[in-house]
Amino acid sequence: MAQHKSAEKRTRSAKQRTARNTTQKSKMKTLVKKVRSEETKEKAVVALKAAVSELDKLALRRVIHPNKASNQKSKLTKFVNKLK
Repeated sequence: MAQHKSAEKRTRSAKQRTARNTTQKSKMKTLVKKVRSEETKEKAVVALKAAVSELDKLALRRVIHPNKASNQKSKLTKFVNKLK
């Protein structure tokens, strides 16, 4: 258990951050799945735009590592470009 006031506050803050980050990561995963599930290129491009935007935001806020965001954007773009 925390022995100091500051340690107790850090514990509370960590819980809040964890909850917020979990929500944001879940939203990101959902957007990535939407891109991968699209059958037509037109719909996939629209979904890709939303996913890339979210990935950039999360990388900027350091919820995910910027390199992870770059890798995912690259893979999703390749997937969309292969669609017909």
